[in-house]
Amino acid sequence: MEEKNIQAPLSKKRRAILAVGHFFKSSVVLLAALAAAAVTCFFVPFDREYLGYFDLRTLSCLFCTLAVVAAFKNIRFFVWLADIIVRRFKNMRNIVLALVFVTYFGSMIMANDMALITFLPLGWFVLDSCGNRRLAAFTFIMQNIAANLGGMLTPFGNPQNLYLYSYFSIAAGEFFKIMALPFAVAFLLILGVCLFVKPEKAEVRSSPKKTPPVWRIAVYTALFVFSVLIVFRVFPYYWGLLAVAAALLVLDWRAIARVDYGLLLTFCAFFVFSGNMARIPAVEKFLAGLIALDPLAFGVLSCQVISNVPSAVLLSKFTSDYAGLLVAVNIGGLGTPIASLASLITLNTYRRVCPGDTGRYVLKFLLLNFSFLAVLLGVGYLNALLV
Repeated sequence: MEEKNIQAPLSKKRRAILAVGHFFKSSVVLLAALAAAAVTCFFVPFDREYLGYFDLRTLSCLFCTLAVVAAFKNIRFFVWLADIIVRRFKNMRNIVLALVFVTYFGSMIMANDMALITFLPLGWFVLDSCGNRRLAAFTFIMQNIAANLGGMLTPFGNPQNLYLYSYFSIAAGEFFKIMALPFAVAFLLILGVCLFVKPEKAEVRSSPKKTPPVWRIAVYTALFVFSVLIVFRVFPYYWGLLAVAAALLVLDWRAIARVDYGLLLTFCAFFVFSGNMARIPAVEKFLAGLIALDPLAFGVLSCQVISNVPSAVLLSKFTSDYAGLLVAVNIGGLGTPIASLASLITLNTYRRVCPGDTGRYVLKFLLLNFSFLAVLLGVGYLNALLV
């Protein structure tokens, strides 16, 4: 009789250890934010001023957009849409372009981290189906760059945009004017680099994705438009929050449950951290002096060390040059893997699907990211002269 190779089930203790390890690995930014906030509380005791730290408009707008995007994801709308786009192209160059630019434009709607969570698995699935796994590292890196840069054009495209747009009360027209040139140059750079992929014939062999219910697509689109109008201050944010939450509780309560509450809590922690830092005289003097020298350069440098979202929240307390800071925390998401949460998501996904190739991936990542960053930093200085 042949001996069956049956894997023994994991013990409860082992499962618990794995679950804790997964939590810490997936919540690095949140835990760092909570730790940073806790440390500053020793220097600034709790008082009534803490209540003024929290930007309720930003938190409400972020919740609404996250909830509506979660509803779209529950009906697999983005996967279905991306699958349709990819199937229209017949060679590897066009397929890579489709995967990268569906991430680029998707990040305008769903923010960079959620765009990658949605489209990276699709990218791997398509490349694997076409028999072109060798393009995985390049495609993942370009999807990551596209996600970080695609959302820069809209106030709701990146979390740091939503915060700065609300914190400085930037007019919509002025916001688009500030970000138009960096966005256009980023588009051309991404297109130019992707054109180096050879146009080898390819075919996606998997079956097409099932079409989501049309009525849900229509209703969720209306809710998303409503959320955007809240961002642009057409409606009071508190009425928008109640309306979107009530509608989704009726239509799909799981969307409310699937909201990235870790991101919301991260923002709250950084509000406390930055608020306290601004009240420590020595820190306030030091950071205000540095960012006054060059908001763009110092903002980009800060992103490389503490990531772009916390940089936006922290540095906003020490400068009135919101245009320079806005560009800095968008292009500053490029560079090191910790410059953006989206980059960490991409790295972890690649390690999972291509174990053993992390070293080469990181080298390619750094080469492409810092090349893009160098060009866009120059564009940032040019942009400062024009706006």
